[in-house]
Amino acid sequence: MADHRHPEPLKRRRAVGPAGLPAKVVALALALVLAAGGVAAWAGWDWYAAAHDDTAAYAEQRDTALAAGEQAVQNLNTLDHQHLDRGLDLWETSTTGELHDQLVSGRSEFASQVRTAKTVTTAKVLSGAVTELDDRAGRARVLVALRVTVKAPGAESTDKDSRMLGELTRTGGRWKLSALGQAPVGGTAAG
Repeated sequence: MADHRHPEPLKRRRAVGPAGLPAKVVALALALVLAAGGVAAWAGWDWYAAAHDDTAAYAEQRDTALAAGEQAVQNLNTLDHQHLDRGLDLWETSTTGELHDQLVSGRSEFASQVRTAKTVTTAKVLSGAVTELDDRAGRARVLVALRVTVKAPGAESTDKDSRMLGELTRTGGRWKLSALGQAPVGGTAAG
């Protein structure tokens, strides 16, 4: 008896996956989906880690303190006798603590001296750095190099480069100068 179940020769059958696609195509698609998922998970984790990194927040606070410190030091070294009240108001809004109190209490006497001298003093920040930062306590120290130009009536303007050390205190969410002094110039031994 002849077997009539398979009248034609057996053909090679292909492995078939879902939806009738060849198994190799399905395997390749699955591999691509898994790889894309892995990249997405890695990128998401990387983004989350960066967004919650204390180092980034600290660097941002350092940069904010530096910008405020440089501006405040520049403000306190700039004054025009023709716009005296505006300049002294700026001094007061740039400061806090004892420094602020000293400026307020000595304002009228200092204003009288500047009006008599009729000077115009401008400062330009050359560079600056945060030397200390305690973000939790809201305290920072800055070193600012600046060029101060003084113009008196009937005289040529004079330039002087100086380095200032400023202490900052964060108050009301803003950094303000709480102390300001001349930085020592090199050549002295620290002991």
